[in-house]
Amino acid sequence: MSPHLFSGSTLDAYTSGVWHASALLADRVKAVRQPYSGATVGDLQGQVDAVDLDRPLGDTGAALHEVARLYVDNAVWFHEPTYVAHLNCPVAIPALSAEVLISAINSSVDTWDQSATGTLIERRLIDWTAGRIGFGPGADGVFTSGGTQSNLQGLLLAREEALEGRSREANLARLRIFATTESHFSVSKSAGILGLAADAVVGVATDGTGRMDPDALVAAIEGVRRDGGLPMAVVATTGTTDLGRIDPVDVIGPICESQGIWLHVDAAYGCGLLVSPRRRHLLDGIERADSVTVDFHKSFYQPVSCSAIVVRRGETMRRIAVHADYLNPRTATVPNQVDKSLQTTRRFDALKLWMTLRTMGSEEIGTMFDTVVDRAAEVHAEIARDPDFEALAAPTLSTVLFRYRPDGMTVAECDELMPRLRQRLFYGGEAIVAGTVMGGHYWLKFTLLNPNTTMEHLANVLNLLRLTGRDLLGEKSGAAVMV
Repeated sequence: MSPHLFSGSTLDAYTSGVWHASALLADRVKAVRQPYSGATVGDLQGQVDAVDLDRPLGDTGAALHEVARLYVDNAVWFHEPTYVAHLNCPVAIPALSAEVLISAINSSVDTWDQSATGTLIERRLIDWTAGRIGFGPGADGVFTSGGTQSNLQGLLLAREEALEGRSREANLARLRIFATTESHFSVSKSAGILGLAADAVVGVATDGTGRMDPDALVAAIEGVRRDGGLPMAVVATTGTTDLGRIDPVDVIGPICESQGIWLHVDAAYGCGLLVSPRRRHLLDGIERADSVTVDFHKSFYQPVSCSAIVVRRGETMRRIAVHADYLNPRTATVPNQVDKSLQTTRRFDALKLWMTLRTMGSEEIGTMFDTVVDRAAEVHAEIARDPDFEALAAPTLSTVLFRYRPDGMTVAECDELMPRLRQRLFYGGEAIVAGTVMGGHYWLKFTLLNPNTTMEHLANVLNLLRLTGRDLLGEKSGAAVMV
């Protein structure tokens, strides 16, 4: 009998291992004062490469000590209030409790006989999410690995709907997806995976704020039909990655209905609005969607991964069902989630959301998301008042685009400096911001998901950027950008 396998005979080893891991983490987090150690790829690569994976340490404590040195001490800490870079959130403690159960029990929610109540809990959470979206009792869905997979599945269902009753061979290359340049890159990636033409994603113009222009959408659809194309789907985004913009789904929905086109709403970021006490109206019209992506591991404060695809008409999920006699036979009288999923073996990530809702409740989640949206508006106003900085546009959600541009700096000089400024800040370790390109120019980005990040924290980050920018202006330019 192996002493390293979880069972009723090894509970002492299990509890000891979990306790030591928790104690190690608590010890390290207690000492954390900044989001990153500042270690470079070169610093860490040699340490990782030096580990001989064919010579085990034989002891969990020794392995934990090694992992602490390699990983924990050089982790990027999303809970730190000066981590304001990407759509990474501090995680809810009830979800971490769920992780302990999930990993040890190791249910696979592809079939009933591998998960039992796990299947029912996941299905109940899909129903709850569908209700928050505004879908009726015929809705359905499944948990996924993340927004990219959810978007892929939504577009797969759209493809199958568009090809129903048509020759696949004759029409696959005609299919077109309508999206803006602000849509997530997974839309284009999905088009390739689905075997669509290289020009299958049709760009739809945005209005002056970065939202999809409904009139431009109608014109794009008409143009595709004129050219012999076959409209497959419209992808509307409720929370674009850079600007946080929310496409007008209340207008786009009726257009899709009248045109007979599948509407997929990517709410990976903006899904926190579903439980917002003050901003739920920003998602008005989302109930018209055929499919919706929801990333609970963003604005619901869940550990990665915890995402879902939810569809308005549950029967559309059957288009991707494949039955195997040994796993999910057609004659099965119990619910098998693999019938609806792109994955087979699948982790019971839904339990994290269940524990969070049963402990905190949805209103607290929504209030936390409201807090970061409020904070983004505050810091944008502060940046706009500061003569050393330039703000791009007022935020809709919790992202703020800006750059350090003191008096006299040209646009070209600013574009050259910003990537170096971001890199220098990252390796300093005290704060982490993101960067992006908008309108052909490089901008820094705050992405706020931590309700514990205060204006004082953000003022400190701005001051770090100011001081670091001044230092860089006094140095020679041209260093290679590594992040």
